[in-house]
Amino acid sequence: MTTVAALARCVAVFGALLSANLAVSAQAADLKVAVRTDASSIDPHFHVYVPNAAVMRHIFDPLVLSDARGRILPGLAASWRIVSDTTWEFALRPGVTFHDGKPLTAQDVAFTLARAPTVPNSPSSFSQYTKLIDHTEVVDAHTIRIHTKAPAPTLLVDLANIGILNKAAAEGATTADFNSGRATIGTGPYRFVSWAPGDRLDLAKNPIYWGGSEPWDRVTIRPVANDGARVAAILSGDADMIEGVPGVDRARIASNPGLTLAECDAFRIIYIHMDSARDISPGVFDNAGKPLDRNPLKDAKVRRAISLAINRTALVDRLLSGQAHPAGQYVPPDVAGANPNLPPLPFDVELARRLMREAGWGEGFSIILASSNDRFPNDAQVAQATGQMLARIGIKAEVQPMPASMLFSRGSKLEFSVMLSGWVGNGEPSSPLVALLATFDPKTGMGPSNRGRWSNPAFDTALGNALRTLDDTKRNAFYAQASEIAVADMGVIPVYFTINTWATKRGLTYEARGDEMTLVTGVRPAK
Repeated sequence: MTTVAALARCVAVFGALLSANLAVSAQAADLKVAVRTDASSIDPHFHVYVPNAAVMRHIFDPLVLSDARGRILPGLAASWRIVSDTTWEFALRPGVTFHDGKPLTAQDVAFTLARAPTVPNSPSSFSQYTKLIDHTEVVDAHTIRIHTKAPAPTLLVDLANIGILNKAAAEGATTADFNSGRATIGTGPYRFVSWAPGDRLDLAKNPIYWGGSEPWDRVTIRPVANDGARVAAILSGDADMIEGVPGVDRARIASNPGLTLAECDAFRIIYIHMDSARDISPGVFDNAGKPLDRNPLKDAKVRRAISLAINRTALVDRLLSGQAHPAGQYVPPDVAGANPNLPPLPFDVELARRLMREAGWGEGFSIILASSNDRFPNDAQVAQATGQMLARIGIKAEVQPMPASMLFSRGSKLEFSVMLSGWVGNGEPSSPLVALLATFDPKTGMGPSNRGRWSNPAFDTALGNALRTLDDTKRNAFYAQASEIAVADMGVIPVYFTINTWATKRGLTYEARGDEMTLVTGVRPAK
């Protein structure tokens, strides 16, 4: 199977073929789920982060929904129309009420869109989703117009990420108020019960949900970072569903008649950020361990040498058991707007060494390589292996794995020189390009997760053209151009795309999602 063909698939794989008389429906009204990573907050606008987005989709609804492959569907907005190049009108779904019984109105939507980009201390601001909005206009109780600063072809994709709040409950509320549940009142399929960070999130069915009643009365979502512990939980029955099935256990789970495996090619790119902006960088040293008075990562030749030193195929085959695809750009090649001329990046140690010499760093240097240890499969091991690969071109890497919450918090404070991390997109190139590579500018909402502060005017121009172009063909050409510029300059090193895998107990099915979210709304009794 070709890489493109593999990336296009999204299939459910059953652990065993069961005869009809053995098939059973789930009888329990409660559901227990084990996830890799806890949310960093219940505030739906605190942090652009997949675990938070998944929690949001249970408690709050956006104006529009994105399905398992990123297609846009009606949500709280039953319909919409483009009034002009810079004006969109949304008709709210009638009869929708919040968990406290208050009706949804256009005022709630206007309040939400104003609040989302302004949450204090956000590690990755929602401004990236509201940057194109100039102002909102409440036409009547069930109609709102969104006026944009320029043509906004990605507006619907952006709005799918913003959970709509109950203005009466959320006005003046802090992130702590959402974490405690005081302000956590949405329109979603489940009501907030309690959250014990690091331990469990408890939800209860919303019996008056506009989308129909869910089959689960109560849901418990537990973060279980250890892969073996999650697998043990599904095998013992302590969990009805787990995410992030490790590659080494995939065959065992697939052959277990009591379990069902669901998997899907992901929108997640694993990448390396490098400090390409500062003259002196905090995690770069000479070979004796003394801080350098100049930053080698500012040189594109050094950044390209680092990329060439990474054996992506070995990472995928040896550490991930084939549950990934080597990357040559920032979106999978089957995504509209991907550049067809950017294949997976090569592994070439000799060329990397030559570039290091040309850049004046033939003797090498030392770095601290930061990574998560609980965010994506074998993340700490991938970082360790990457560090060992860099040693072959004279770069000595001290790998520092840490919880993802700490990595993002410290990374946003620019405490790292080199950082291995992941970004989960939505099937639209603007997601990683805006967040990771656009020149950081809090005023415009561009580059909110650009923790290396790479900046390239030609890239910004190409991306800006894409974000103002309503014609799909022309917009996708601008995206492809922007990606080519970023890869040529190695603003961010793309490493690989992951494959998302879940396991459920027999009698349950799950619709695997490219955006990596584990949604209880996708779990159903098998027919």
